[in-house]
Amino acid sequence: MVGCSTPNPNVQVRRLPNGQLQVTGPLAGPFKSTEELAGNVCELITRQPGASSGVYGIEYCALIYYLSAADGFFLSHLSDIQGSRVGLTKSCRVPSSLDDPQHLDAIILGRGHNHPHNRRFSDADLSEARRWVPTRIADARTGKILRRELLLFYREQAGECRSYKYDYADRVVAALRDGVWVPIGSVNNDQGLIDLYDGQDWTP
Repeated sequence: MVGCSTPNPNVQVRRLPNGQLQVTGPLAGPFKSTEELAGNVCELITRQPGASSGVYGIEYCALIYYLSAADGFFLSHLSDIQGSRVGLTKSCRVPSSLDDPQHLDAIILGRGHNHPHNRRFSDADLSEARRWVPTRIADARTGKILRRELLLFYREQAGECRSYKYDYADRVVAALRDGVWVPIGSVNNDQGLIDLYDGQDWTP
């Protein structure tokens, strides 16, 4: 008898008739800031099956969104639908639609994903072709200006979970250190090549 694996409750994604991927939400939140969100969900995402399995692992991705009524940031459920791969490159097809029936006023701010075998953003992640515009969006209810961001999560072999952020507006890469985003470099070209600041690197 062939056993059936139990579906992962954290993965809730479906393909819409127009071909777009939609995830449900929320999986986690509310959080007061993206720092708090990243510090909490890094463990959750990188402990998914295969998420930290090196070159044999897979990527998971999700949407990050904001609710003005809660004044908080949320993480959607995950997608595990893989994109095209070249060699050892991993990719997850990022969902573009959110299904959160209780929060129809959700503002999608960004995307989050893990890397199973390296802690760096890929050049493609940071390229101009993938820049999400508009890079800033206003909350009509409060007037607050919010930035669109890309988050990356990686678990070291020793178990430490690292979080990184790419700001689509100013094209700065930051690392989460002691609960604070610390800028470590910037992107100044269309190809997505990062220039690290003096004295900064991907690890402290």
